[in-house]
Amino acid sequence: MTPEILEPAGAPGVSIGFPGQAPVPPALPRLRLTPAQWRIEIALRLISALALLLFLASALSHFIKNPARVTLLLLVVTALLDIGLVVSTRIARERDWTSLSIVTTVFGTFYYLAFRIDPGIHLVPEAVAVGLQAIGIVIQICAKLTLRRSFGFLPANRGVVVGGPYRLVRHPIYLGYFIRDLGFLLPNFGVQNVAVLAIHLGLQICRIVREERVLSKDSSYRDYMSRVRCRLIVGVF
Repeated sequence: MTPEILEPAGAPGVSIGFPGQAPVPPALPRLRLTPAQWRIEIALRLISALALLLFLASALSHFIKNPARVTLLLLVVTALLDIGLVVSTRIARERDWTSLSIVTTVFGTFYYLAFRIDPGIHLVPEAVAVGLQAIGIVIQICAKLTLRRSFGFLPANRGVVVGGPYRLVRHPIYLGYFIRDLGFLLPNFGVQNVAVLAIHLGLQICRIVREERVLSKDSSYRDYMSRVRCRLIVGVF
């Protein structure tokens, strides 16, 4: 079968494909950063990794004192995963540097530092909460593995990813975070933790809107939005 030349929508150049197959988009030009931009990149990654490490150390010390608190251990595991992704994520081609995006990103990302991790009220048995957390963690890990190095904190375009759990909702990582955090809240219930989770959910919704404002500039993402209608929860939002 002879390949045909296919012109990808919204992108310059051509790609090679066989009839009936989706075109392969051309490689994006290599980014060239100024010294100032490199300093910003390095600072963002170091600050993010440091905050995650501080939380990890505090949570791990509480778990050592009470090994029955498996929900706390699972938060530590996901913090370790996030540290690895933060330092290795691909540099974004475009970011949203507006004040609102920076505020929602900072509070939406480092909210767990405000959690009260001392033992709280147990609304459900630890085992039930661990199961709920495990579901959330599996969802976010699958989504992050699909993204690979396209994962990041600040709203940015690091390339459009549409496979894996992204076939069901447009922001499965945030869905995984919410389910995981709910699993932590139920056996560690308290006014402070409820307030943190409620504020975080509101910020994540704002963050989703800001992210899609950046991503929708890409014709590939607009096509993806037309195919996957729900942002976070199927049939709800």
